[in-house]
Amino acid sequence: MTAPEASVARFAETREFLDQIKTRVGTVVVGQDVVVERVLIAMLTSGHLLLQGVPGLAKTLLVAAVSKTVDLAFARIQFTIDLLPSDIVGSEILDQQTNEFRVHQGPIFTNLLLADEINRAAPKVQSALLEAMQERRVTIGGHNFALPAPFLVIATQNPVEQAGTFELPEAQLDRFMLLHRLEYLKPEEEKEVLRRNTKLGVRREGEGAVARTEFDVLDGQERGSAEQLVRAMEDVQEVHVSETFIEHVIEIVNRTRAHPLLELGCSPRAGISLVKASRARALIHGRDYVVPEDLFALAEDVILHRIRLSYEAVADGFTSQQVLQEILSEAAK
Repeated sequence: MTAPEASVARFAETREFLDQIKTRVGTVVVGQDVVVERVLIAMLTSGHLLLQGVPGLAKTLLVAAVSKTVDLAFARIQFTIDLLPSDIVGSEILDQQTNEFRVHQGPIFTNLLLADEINRAAPKVQSALLEAMQERRVTIGGHNFALPAPFLVIATQNPVEQAGTFELPEAQLDRFMLLHRLEYLKPEEEKEVLRRNTKLGVRREGEGAVARTEFDVLDGQERGSAEQLVRAMEDVQEVHVSETFIEHVIEIVNRTRAHPLLELGCSPRAGISLVKASRARALIHGRDYVVPEDLFALAEDVILHRIRLSYEAVADGFTSQQVLQEILSEAAK
């Protein structure tokens, strides 16, 4: 087999692996194909993902389903107002037998970390994730510890208008490659959710039983191997990015910095994230090259949480979505 033929065969295997993940997740989660794609993009690029939506849209179920389809270590942290930074990264504990301190590693030492309702914790706790998300290491008691590879944070948050939420600071938002906003399901999709729920039945536990939920369906699913995921991550790096595509990315990013209605434009991370995410999306769609469609499909998820309107623009009734669409329309000409 020649080198080009081997490359085509490997890409085909990777595409089959990714399709299998989407199929398995689809047996549990209904009508969230775009969200599943965003999760796959994050996994393939080691980028962090923030999912925003009102309670009940299966954000937690979705992440749990993905974690069950690939053989990766998974941990979940429920963020609450009384959560402490040590509850995430760990702490030093005095061993009474040896009279010495030993390090107790927190749940952040995993491959896939679900930070559930991240904006219900105080800003001090949210900031505990900054070092881990950027440098993939944590500091406990003056000692540095590398996190497992791969390491990925998928966080969920409720809209900031809801009670008991804190707005994430710009520095932390910028570390999320993507912020995807979930909408309510279509009526036919919600009908399928209810239909599936009626068939879940009960699960016996000893002499009693409990009603089964969608989370019970996750058990026993076939898993993809970590090696398959690593190969897919390597294949992303083989996806071709043209100079013209890079120029388009630079143009869009710079327009956010110069727009008169924006107080805060995109950082260099935005351009890097656009290119990385576009390469992963191209692979998911069976291409070994990026196209403008990848850029425009991902622009809102990559850019919108990185820009901020000026006070005057807010007072005049403008929205970030309107400004971004204007920028994208001008860039498409």
